[in-house]
Amino acid sequence: MFLGIDIGTSGVKAVVLDEHGSVVGQGTAALTVQRPHPLWSEQDPDAWWKATIAAVQAIDPSVRRSVRGVGLAGQMHGATLLDADDKPLRPAILWNDGRCFAECEALERAVPDLRTISGNIAMPGFTAPKLLWVREHEPEVFAKIATVLLPKDYVRLLMTGDKASDLSDSAGTLWLDVGGRCWSDEILAACGLTQAQMPSLYEGTEITGTLTAEVAELWGMPQVPVAAGGSDNAAGAVGVGVVKDGDALLSLGTSGVIFVATNDFRPNPARAVHAFCHALPGMWHQMSVHLSAASCIDWVARITGAAGAADLFARAEAAGPASGPEIFLPYLSGERTPHNDPEVRGAFLRLDNDTDAGRLSQAVLEGVAFALADGLDVLREAGTTVERLAVIGGGARSRYWGQVIAAAMEVELVYLQGGEVGPALGAARLAQLGVDGGDPAEICVAPPVSHTIVPDPALVSALAEKKAAFRQAYSRITPKS
Repeated sequence: MFLGIDIGTSGVKAVVLDEHGSVVGQGTAALTVQRPHPLWSEQDPDAWWKATIAAVQAIDPSVRRSVRGVGLAGQMHGATLLDADDKPLRPAILWNDGRCFAECEALERAVPDLRTISGNIAMPGFTAPKLLWVREHEPEVFAKIATVLLPKDYVRLLMTGDKASDLSDSAGTLWLDVGGRCWSDEILAACGLTQAQMPSLYEGTEITGTLTAEVAELWGMPQVPVAAGGSDNAAGAVGVGVVKDGDALLSLGTSGVIFVATNDFRPNPARAVHAFCHALPGMWHQMSVHLSAASCIDWVARITGAAGAADLFARAEAAGPASGPEIFLPYLSGERTPHNDPEVRGAFLRLDNDTDAGRLSQAVLEGVAFALADGLDVLREAGTTVERLAVIGGGARSRYWGQVIAAAMEVELVYLQGGEVGPALGAARLAQLGVDGGDPAEICVAPPVSHTIVPDPALVSALAEKKAAFRQAYSRITPKS
């Protein structure tokens, strides 16, 4: 059996797969995000470790004793800064932190070839500009930095004692030569850093170390190998069989991601498309990233007094698609694709006297769907063909929302049994490949199809006016001049 651990933003999930790919055990533990100032988003690295222990120990002890390997997945971009004793110097700065927009501009000026090397535009969520911010605003912290790790790799350090990372996650730092699959000395130097402060790089299927004796005893399993793993999106793709050129998925988690696997490096930074290494050797991927997706569901449920996401979906369905004029712009944490705008914030527009909780709920489902449609359009502008999308993440539980999303994006959605398990599933499969070897195409097969949703022409037509109004609204709410 193989254990996959996903260090998410809202929680840690641990999943055990057997050799046939069936889930035989799961555990979760919640995390919170701290926002001490506007645009800031931080977490305590030690909270990741405590949640990891809780999630693993929630799995049946008899299942844990049979684990033969562990893989890791995690939220991308988080800056975990360690001193010479490997202790965190400050809270980790997360992927949805927007404080370092000015540092992004400075980094692009300092490295004119940045977009060519990294394949990406410098955005505040990425790791490199965060370090420039720390150097400018917390010089006493910057001076003590011995190591910079991503969130899952800090957990790896505590599991194994090794400072290691995989290429898919490291591509999101902006310090990687993504085409060459190695650290870029030029970009590191522009941030006042060297490779000595970076973890060793591995392909996602490679073994980086083994559990320490102390952790193995704590978790009730042997001192098994630990695979490099992948970023949350890359591992999520591996988990649902998105492993060949042109395979694509839609992840409906806290953020929304459209992920397309490619057999070569295809950057398109001009439209804020991400181009990263895949978690499998010799493969890359493109992504459009929307910072607020399923998180908008929890937010509107909270402010309208809904009992939870299921109640919110029921309210929206009772109101019906395009039932009112309300428009929702889902930029609660700014937006990446296609706007690259950390300062824009969400908005309800066109409210009237008949606006109620049901119509607000429906507007939120539609607004997130329209933002995802923007992301798919820029991938298509870059020459990528997407015929269908496999759907994963917690938002995959709602068939009704799927109908709205399929109509807004005008693409077929394929729902997979167990697709809501997410990146931990792929992390476990990467562990299996690391321990037993094999062909990724044979190990990382797509789970059975639960159902598909094709765009309903009547719903496409009903949403057309609101989709056009949504696209015209961004320029009226952004603080950009």
